[in-house]
Amino acid sequence: QVQLVESGGGLVQAGGSLRVSCAASGPTSSTYAMGWFRQAPGKEREFVAAISWSGGTSYYADSVKGRFTISRDNAKITTSLQMNNLKPEDSAVYYCAAARNTRAVMSRGDVDYWGKGTLVTVSS
Repeated sequence: QVQLVESGGGLVQAGGSLRVSCAASGPTSSTYAMGWFRQAPGKEREFVAAISWSGGTSYYADSVKGRFTISRDNAKITTSLQMNNLKPEDSAVYYCAAARNTRAVMSRGDVDYWGKGTLVTVSS
């Protein structure tokens, strides 16, 4: 079992920045691809960003491309999402995800492990 614990959510004004992080623990957790999803009230959980187990490849949803950056530290087994130029429509609960490969961690139905989420609120 891989456990994922998010941190770093909060309230920020539009145009501001915020960084959310995810600490992973459990056997082989450093070999999993990691990702972030978000879910706003009344909406489905949607893919935001993903990074391969090596950190060499990353993918982003079009809505966040150029504003968000995903990274990972395999020594600490953490992944982070740096969010810049935030917009009110970025407000959501952000969930950390882990899967056996990058393609799987980009698909909500194929994620192996989920964190409990951290709330990000962007005020206008």
